[in-house]
Amino acid sequence: MAVKEILSLGNPKLYDISAPVEPDELPFIKTVVQDLHDTMLAFREKYRAGRAIAAPQLGVMKRVIYMHIDAPVVLLNPVYEFKSDEMFELWDDCMCFPEMLVKVRRHRYITLSYYDLDWKKQTASFSDDLSELLQHEYDHLDGMLAVSRAIDGRSFALRSEVELPARIG
Repeated sequence: MAVKEILSLGNPKLYDISAPVEPDELPFIKTVVQDLHDTMLAFREKYRAGRAIAAPQLGVMKRVIYMHIDAPVVLLNPVYEFKSDEMFELWDDCMCFPEMLVKVRRHRYITLSYYDLDWKKQTASFSDDLSELLQHEYDHLDGMLAVSRAIDGRSFALRSEVELPARIG
C-alpha cells in the first residue's frame, strides 16, 4: 500500500495548474492512480469520507482524477462538454482541509469527456452530488480550491458544527 501525504490548505502547489497527461506517460500514471487509490482509502478509513481525489492533492501536477464509489473510475485530461445553468448550494469538504467545510454553488448537471487508462476517449454525464464531486476535483486540476468558491464570508464552518446529509464513501 502506497499511502502518500495529502497536501494541506496553504501549500502553494495546490494553486498550480496541472499539465495534461500524454499517452507515453501511462505507465507512470498507473502508479499515480494506485497511490491515489491507497491514499483515498486510508483517508476514508480515518475520516469516514472520501469519494474522489485529484493527482495535485498528492503533489503530482497532472490532470488525473480518481473516483471510487461503487467501482474505480479514472479520468485523464477531463474536459467539460456541458455545465447546466441550474445551480445548487452545498457544504463542500476537501481532503486538503478535512476539518473544515465551505458553502459553495455548483452546477447541478455536467458532462465530461476524458481518457481512461487504456487511452480510450469516454464521455459521461453526472448530476447532483456526483456533479458536485467532479467539479470539485476538476477545480484541483486548475489550481482552484473550494475556499476560493465560498459563497460569502459566512460560508465556512468546522465539520463538527454542521449536520451533513449522508454520502456514499
